[in-house]
Amino acid sequence: MNVEIFSLCDAATQHAGKLNILGAFDTIWGVHEPIKFAGCCIAARVRFDSIESGTHKIRLDFIDADGKPVLPKIEGDISVNSQDSGKSAISNFVMNIRNLELKTFGDYQIRLAIDGRTESTVPLYVVKKTQNKS
Repeated sequence: MNVEIFSLCDAATQHAGKLNILGAFDTIWGVHEPIKFAGCCIAARVRFDSIESGTHKIRLDFIDADGKPVLPKIEGDISVNSQDSGKSAISNFVMNIRNLELKTFGDYQIRLAIDGRTESTVPLYVVKKTQNKS
């Protein structure tokens, strides 16, 4: 298996095997704590070899710098079918996050695990915005 895309973004959709991503980012700026963010998405595209057809466990963890969860972990199953073509198959995943509230500035991480093994990570840097003094 190969994680071709794993991104934090403004918006994402999937349709007819296509993954559409808008506004990939890794930094949120805030003025004060807690930092509130109206909405974002986590998007993933994973390619499986034909011998990996079947059901796979997927898990997303959104954690802070101390490894504590920011959001409850997301777990589920994905079904992969290469349709006996002998070719690889893809699985797209989109998770919408609304009204994200981060208690402190700092470094965060989103982890994608498949079948119990971390396959990819995405950083999120939450930075205090300094005000210009004129």
